Amino acid sequence: MTAPTIIMGILAICLVSYGYTTGAHIEGMKNTFNMSIQIIPLLFFSFTIAGMMQVLVSTDGLTKWVGPESGFKGILIGTLVGGLTPGGPFVSLPIVAGFIHSGAGIGTVVAFMTSWSIWAVMRLPLEIGILGWKFTIVRLASSAILPILAGVIANVFFSWVHIN
Repeated sequence: MTAPTIIMGILAICLVSYGYTTGAHIEGMKNTFNMSIQIIPLLFFSFTIAGMMQVLVSTDGLTKWVGPESGFKGILIGTLVGGLTPGGPFVSLPIVAGFIHSGAGIGTVVAFMTSWSIWAVMRLPLEIGILGWKFTIVRLASSAILPILAGVIANVFFSWVHIN
């Protein structure tokens, strides 16, 4: 996390400095504050879920259901949980980190992330409202197998990668 933090810090300093020369730095920092007020509670609760998963869910139980040896069952669980996980990356990525640190297998984690981004069950009402139910059904039918396929590929070709 150190390198990305340093890179983002340097980029932020450069943008604020440039904004200072154009007089936009005050408005930019107001936007920063407003976004922070909205995101910090979400981050806090996401990190709380991830942290509590690591201590409340037994590693043996988790490994049995979604660990490297769980096989196809773990991939299906990762797919279903990922598709049902609400929110953006501020919610899902800490949960994925909790899975990883608790011993989840690579196929399960890949299936979770793929399902979260492709299925996004919580996004469906908005998608149906804007794009229509026909398009939504076609999109889901066309991509339904992808999270499972991605999890299987991860298990078969990348099972040697230890992610915890």
